[in-house]
Amino acid sequence: MAEKEIISSSENGEQFFEGVEKLIEIWFTPAKNADLRKITRQQWENVLKIVRCEIISFTQSEQVDAYVLSESSMFVSRRRWILKTCGTTTPLRCVRCVLSLARDVAAHAQVQNVFYSRREFARPRSQLKPHHHFDAEVELLDSFFGDGSAYILGPDQDCWYLYTLLPLEGTVGALEKEERETRLSVSGRTQEPDQTIEILMSELDPDVMDIFTRKHSAHAQQATRESGIDQIIPGMVIDDFLFDPCGYSMNGVAKDGCYMTIHITPERECSYVSFESNVPARCYHALAARVLATFRPGRALLTVLATPDSPGAEALRSLQKRGCSGYSQLETTMCQFSGYELLYALYSRFPS
Repeated sequence: MAEKEIISSSENGEQFFEGVEKLIEIWFTPAKNADLRKITRQQWENVLKIVRCEIISFTQSEQVDAYVLSESSMFVSRRRWILKTCGTTTPLRCVRCVLSLARDVAAHAQVQNVFYSRREFARPRSQLKPHHHFDAEVELLDSFFGDGSAYILGPDQDCWYLYTLLPLEGTVGALEKEERETRLSVSGRTQEPDQTIEILMSELDPDVMDIFTRKHSAHAQQATRESGIDQIIPGMVIDDFLFDPCGYSMNGVAKDGCYMTIHITPERECSYVSFESNVPARCYHALAARVLATFRPGRALLTVLATPDSPGAEALRSLQKRGCSGYSQLETTMCQFSGYELLYALYSRFPS
């Protein structure tokens, strides 16, 4: 049975775990016979030792391999690698190794795009370098990928950090923009339709969080059914895990290559839940409503990143206008990048 890493506060002895995750996603340029799934499990385990986590469980569809980790999840498809880790893990330290494996084992020689994101940590001083400060993270990422673009959205305690190779529209010169678009295109074709919705929740309902403890649930499947997680996106093949004494992680995969992942830190002093999916829903409003109804957070930070030709782009604009029932929309920001649109929205639950 895997146990959660617990960081105790020296001030009052409370149990604390940093649920906020660091999320890195790398897209490689399509190449003949290139496939990241050629990288073996043992090679991934060696990569994850650098990150300070390990593989707990594995499932797959025809298009994606999904790993539940001791600290969150990893997804591997033909040309996209996603690593999402919480606690005091160090995911950016493994990027050099991943790029080498992509080149030498998977035959992927060129990076097409990069996304690195996270919200503000509850306790940033507890993080290890380079994750103790966003500037240090950006400096390391630039050493791998050249001159990327860094953005900070939202107020201090609820801010969201993003690093990408995509410039904001209208913020660069015509020549630089042309060079970027050339680098991000593939044989005259732009990035394939893509979308990701992420909902980062805090101040969770204690009754809901109790489901994700060993005192309440005998196994992960019980927690999945009782909470309603299995109904958020029906039809997913679910790989779930309940930690001891508390904590929960799950990956869901579908035949079409879509995924969802949920990670839960249920302790009342530091409750936190993250939800993420690339499902091409035309109504993210309904999906967001199901997620919020499932976990009942006091505050929620939502982001949607989508290419203009994807169903997610239409859903993104609809969500900005409609908001979420039962929640006040405290702040919303829309950005247009070269090839992507981004929505950042911050919600607070209305008093009962």
